[in-house]
Amino acid sequence: MDEQEGAVQPAPKRQKSSSGDVSRAAKFRRGPEVATRRIEDKKLKGKLRYTERLVGEAQAAAAKVDEWLLPAEPGELEAEGMERTWRFSQAEIVDAGEAGAARKAFDLSLPQLGPYSLDFTRSGRHMLLAGRKGHLALMDWQRSRLVCEVQVRETTHDVTFLHNEQFFAAAQKKYTYIYDKRGLEVHCLKDTTEATRLQFLPHHFLLCSVGATGVLRYQDTSTGRIVTQHRTKQGPCDALCQNPWNGVLCLGHGNGTVTLWTPNVSTPVVSMLCHHGPVRALAADGQGRHLVTTGADGQVKVWDLRMFRPLHAYFSPSPAEWCDISQRGLLAVGYGRRIQVWKDALSSKQQSPYMTHTLAGGTLSDFRFCPYEDVLGIGHSGGVSTMLVPGAGEPNYDSFVADPFQTRKQRREAEVHQLLDKLQPEMIVLDPTAIGQVVREPREVQREKQAAAEAANRARLAEQQQKNEEKKRMKGKNKPTRRQRKKQANIVEEKLPAMKQRMREQGVSAEFGHKHKAAREEAGVPAEVPRALHRFFKK
Repeated sequence: MDEQEGAVQPAPKRQKSSSGDVSRAAKFRRGPEVATRRIEDKKLKGKLRYTERLVGEAQAAAAKVDEWLLPAEPGELEAEGMERTWRFSQAEIVDAGEAGAARKAFDLSLPQLGPYSLDFTRSGRHMLLAGRKGHLALMDWQRSRLVCEVQVRETTHDVTFLHNEQFFAAAQKKYTYIYDKRGLEVHCLKDTTEATRLQFLPHHFLLCSVGATGVLRYQDTSTGRIVTQHRTKQGPCDALCQNPWNGVLCLGHGNGTVTLWTPNVSTPVVSMLCHHGPVRALAADGQGRHLVTTGADGQVKVWDLRMFRPLHAYFSPSPAEWCDISQRGLLAVGYGRRIQVWKDALSSKQQSPYMTHTLAGGTLSDFRFCPYEDVLGIGHSGGVSTMLVPGAGEPNYDSFVADPFQTRKQRREAEVHQLLDKLQPEMIVLDPTAIGQVVREPREVQREKQAAAEAANRARLAEQQQKNEEKKRMKGKNKPTRRQRKKQANIVEEKLPAMKQRMREQGVSAEFGHKHKAAREEAGVPAEVPRALHRFFKK
């Protein structure tokens, strides 16, 4: 027997991770790694090292689960031989797809209440519908369950969700209204009048609106106050989108220009001439790199938001009225009854679309890509439809950002965290990475400012010294006891005239002691008798 029974075996050495494992686990890291080399406290250093080891093990376990369960590549349409993906119809895609995906393709026929606008929550679980004739509906569309439905009997131009599915805003004929998930009116925003387009900034809790008056308004939904309002001076505006990367709003105007706005600057931070005619629709990707504009001149242009120059342009058979960009960069363009979906159209110019679809129920009025789903929600004059677009949504969701399977308790906790992490409107800038940076001035400017500050301090000190020398110093003239005696003397002198007046009215001489002298003479008291014995001489 080579080894004794019960002998302590050495712990196995920790195997080094490969570069691939490290890269896969890096995305599960929450915050930077704590450096413990320069910590002198041994107890604290041991605790931190133990915590870091636990975090590393959790990262490795999450990376393994990600490798086993989550797909490495998103699904997409693939054509064989002479086939083309844009020739595939929706019926063929639904038949070839799985049962769960097939249930997500539906068509709601509502011809009397259209045309419809729609919006999705950040998790993609709930859909909000708004008919032009006042029909509002909130539904859990993945489960085919209607949450609420209300008829406001007033023209409705646009709708948007607020921080979650509990509240939504509707831009109606004159005012903008806030409703809860039961369909009850919660607020009437009378400061927001004649709005036709709405956007909500989730990280700042700002409801943004623009419309026929050409005034861009920012309203804080957590406090209810108007943060700011800008007069665009460009006339009515019907094209509005937000850049999700920095929170900057993009507005399209009738003269073909696109302006970028922030709440802390009263003029547009960027103004670009994009089309030779009115701008019809705008869309920005999630990374904030590309902006897609469509105009009445029949062009669809892709712009680089980092350099503010056009990358490439597409021509549509008729002016495109709507456009949207999915989470994975698919571009959808719609006009009339036709919808085209382009793949990799932002990075390079494509020769043919990825998918095409023709509506059977009416004219297109709005569409949005559903987050974390390969679905395009379509609003048209005949109701609402959905279109399956393989490869459009992000397959792996982050529960810290949006959780489609969120419970009621998790939603409440997330709402509290959102309010605590709320960003101020002043933090909306073109380059958000510059907020945490310190702009250092040249050394010459720093020396000049330092010399000017020292000269100002010396001049101030000399002025104070001169003033102190000119002041007359009188010893003991301002002691606290002297001030108190002076105050009491002033009080006595102030009361003395009134006392003399009362003595005259009583027939008593104003001279002190005269009354006692007259009484002593009347009683026959000798002058040498003390005053304490005068009572023995009274009659």
